[in-house]
Amino acid sequence: MQRIDLKYKIKEVKMMSERKRFRNFKKREPSLTTEQKIESFVKRNSQNGFFTKVSTLSYKFDVSEDTAWSIVGELLSGGSFDSVHDEYTGEMKLCESGKVYSIMNLEKKRKKDKYKKNNKLQDKKKTKADS
Repeated sequence: MQRIDLKYKIKEVKMMSERKRFRNFKKREPSLTTEQKIESFVKRNSQNGFFTKVSTLSYKFDVSEDTAWSIVGELLSGGSFDSVHDEYTGEMKLCESGKVYSIMNLEKKRKKDKYKKNNKLQDKKKTKADS
């Protein structure tokens, strides 16, 4: 048994020494800064029809709340983003400028659809319980 194990170990060592080394590593371009990541995230969300809550930025991008708020301030002062406050919680939400009302309409539509769907499910449960 030990002799077989030694053969396999010797083969493994030979295979590792015969492997080609990675010589064709290409230098990557420098990664995006946190500000650029947040900016692209907010743009992507607003293009998909969603607001971005400022409170989510700190834990999503692993930055402090102060840093997140300073980045938000820079984005808003640039003029390419608008902010809205949530009517129930008061949280600030961001989106691309000019898309505030279209995203608000999409939100209302999603809430209506969700409400209708829940009502249909409840109606089905009631009819099953009655019969």
